[in-house]
Amino acid sequence: MEEKKKGFFSRLFAGLSKTRDSLKSGFDSLFSGFSKLDDDFYEELEEILIMADIGVATTEEIIDSLKEKVKDQHIKEPAQCRQLLEESIREQMTVDENAYDFENKTSVVLVIGVNGVGKTTTIGKLAAQYKKAGKKVLLAAADTFRAAAIEQLTAWAGRAGVEIISGQEGVDPASVIYDALAAAKARKADILLCDTAGRLHNKKNLMNELGKINRIIDREYPEAFRENLIVLDGTTGQNALVQARQFKEAADITGIVLTKLDGTAKGGIAIAIQSELHVPVKYIGVGEQIDDLQKFDADSYVKALFDVPVPADEEETAQNSTAQEEN
Repeated sequence: MEEKKKGFFSRLFAGLSKTRDSLKSGFDSLFSGFSKLDDDFYEELEEILIMADIGVATTEEIIDSLKEKVKDQHIKEPAQCRQLLEESIREQMTVDENAYDFENKTSVVLVIGVNGVGKTTTIGKLAAQYKKAGKKVLLAAADTFRAAAIEQLTAWAGRAGVEIISGQEGVDPASVIYDALAAAKARKADILLCDTAGRLHNKKNLMNELGKINRIIDREYPEAFRENLIVLDGTTGQNALVQARQFKEAADITGIVLTKLDGTAKGGIAIAIQSELHVPVKYIGVGEQIDDLQKFDADSYVKALFDVPVPADEEETAQNSTAQEEN
């Protein structure tokens, strides 16, 4: 019961403990062990950030930003630039205010990603949240190549209390999408969530499959708002970034869902993905429960990484604000 009462930030804070412990240990040593901001200081900082899976390219951007702030503000002592470092990291993680417009429009949402990342579970959780917010939601079980995918999504549809369109195992995924589009229009669904094949084909096959699905949506439902979410496993670190790059070449990815962040030592990957791909992380998951998938908030994420707990009253205020927005 107590676990259920914990706010999402508390779960995020707990989930990022391994990443935070690694960063905190490195930062404590860095800021207390150096007496000046020289090349050795920045080299040590670079190593700490890369070890947290923030990535080489993003780390360079963070350090360049930090150096500029240090110069502009005439900072001399390492301890004085800790807050500036947090700001430089936060700058890599902005999410536009219109990032969630699709939730309030008649939308078709393709959810893509390799098997095992939590793709089908993510769809189920999103469906439940949208349904709770008063949306009419329809699911399309277009991952027809994995035996358990249709059954798994059907189970989630039952839990969420939404309808599902599915076909037989092995049928053309595009045909399921075609049927789901017709059903979405006929039933006046607000959001059609489409599960897609999770096999990481060679690039040509992947592009052909997603291209075919996109053409059908464009032809059959051109007035629908389009959203393409890729689901990535946060525990895989840089491998998640590689997957995102491959899918980005095959599809117009508009948002990222980062799952399994509870207990990972690679929490910095959220920063790397947004910075390098210029695609926002829109949702993050820190557990198995429906409400363990939430919209991404850069401030909370950086606070969770840097050991800055949010006061209970502040978290409660944020939760009430979110609830009011959903209502």
